[in-house]
Amino acid sequence: MNLHFSEVDLIGKLADLKEEHYRQTLVLSSIIELLIDKGVITREEIEAMARKLDPVIPNPDYPIPWDDQNKYPLK
Repeated sequence: MNLHFSEVDLIGKLADLKEEHYRQTLVLSSIIELLIDKGVITREEIEAMARKLDPVIPNPDYPIPWDDQNKYPLK
C-alpha cells in the first residue's frame, strides 16, 4: 500500500475512534446522570471512586506502535 493510502486509512481509523469515544462517553454520562437522578449513587461517590481508581489504572504509553498492517500493537 502506498503512503497516500496508508495516510487515508489512518485518518479513517482516527475518525472511527473519535466517533466510538464520543458514543461511549455519551452512554457513560447518561448512565451516571440516571443513577444520580434516581438516588442510587451521589456525584461525590462517583468522584471519590474516580480518585481511587485513577492511580490504579495504568495509562498506556502513546503512541502505541503497531505492526505494518495496523492489526496488532507491538510490545
